[in-house]
Amino acid sequence: MGYRNYCYFCALKNRYYLLIYQMIENNICEEIKERIGNARHICIIPHVNPDGDAIGSVLGLHHLMQKLGKSSVVVSPNNFPEFLEWMPGASEILIHSANKEAAENAIQPADLIFLLDFNSPSRIDQLAPLITEHQAFKVLIDHHLDPKDFCDIMISDTSVSSASELLYQLIVGMGYEDLINADSATGIYVGIMTDTGSYSYSITPECHRITASLLEKGIDAIQIHNAVYDTYSESRMRLLGFCLSERMIVDYEKCLALIYLRKDDLRRFKYQPGDTEGVVNYALSIKGVMMAGIFIERKDYIKVSFRSKGNLPVNTIAHDYFQGGGHLNASGGSYNGTLDEAIAKFVEVSQQKK
Repeated sequence: MGYRNYCYFCALKNRYYLLIYQMIENNICEEIKERIGNARHICIIPHVNPDGDAIGSVLGLHHLMQKLGKSSVVVSPNNFPEFLEWMPGASEILIHSANKEAAENAIQPADLIFLLDFNSPSRIDQLAPLITEHQAFKVLIDHHLDPKDFCDIMISDTSVSSASELLYQLIVGMGYEDLINADSATGIYVGIMTDTGSYSYSITPECHRITASLLEKGIDAIQIHNAVYDTYSESRMRLLGFCLSERMIVDYEKCLALIYLRKDDLRRFKYQPGDTEGVVNYALSIKGVMMAGIFIERKDYIKVSFRSKGNLPVNTIAHDYFQGGGHLNASGGSYNGTLDEAIAKFVEVSQQKK
């Protein structure tokens, strides 16, 4: 379709303020603000298997739309992890995989669609043809490599911590910062917190300044952290123990650690979406390990997540070999092959990056 506007911002000194300035200078904020004002029905969509940033950013935007008095609905391709169900507005999200008719009926009348935290129609699964063929004006807000050409306006920056951080910058650029209430701030904060591993990677001074602004909106950071990270089910905790005791491989010579799970393992521990969130970080925390990966065998593919220390670029590994992307030190993707093949490929290409 060709972008009506395309914004790709690089990381520069005082980037937070520069991003806002560039968006204003290019009339991006003004056009999106005008589109919101004229919209009768707004639809907001995260990627398939949505994580904290995806759910946090869509809910953050949804609550802002409500403050503006707009008709807004969030439609997710499939369900999201249980540890995010407490979030304000989460119960209102329509799940396409669970109720296809209701979800598609909600999308159909939209004249403005926001797409958050993904870079390609393939990342919204069965919603892809509906969205790409829809006549509504589309705005994408994302931070992954190589965004595809399918939106009218794209705001994309691979150097920011999260889509939630980029959303906050857009809100400021539109002059709506004062309309961010505690519910909206909670969503944005969850997105930044989870996509930085609780502020352990992909952080900048700007990221902390935004976080300070969110705290001033009245959110309870301690309660939010507990709700996300301290609500493990017994089966999830036992799965973690199994990963570390039975499914972890450490190669000190290669400075590498791997965790893998087979389909039978997932059934044994009654796997639920989100149960393996953060497990790869335990492998990376081993002294001497510079790069780690987790490989999860699903029905038709291998789900992967990578972590690294220093300047080792796991985002390029995910992008070039695993149909994914992400941050320099945290990324993910998938592999169309066997579990053993996926592991072998990661071991091979990881050594090329050192």
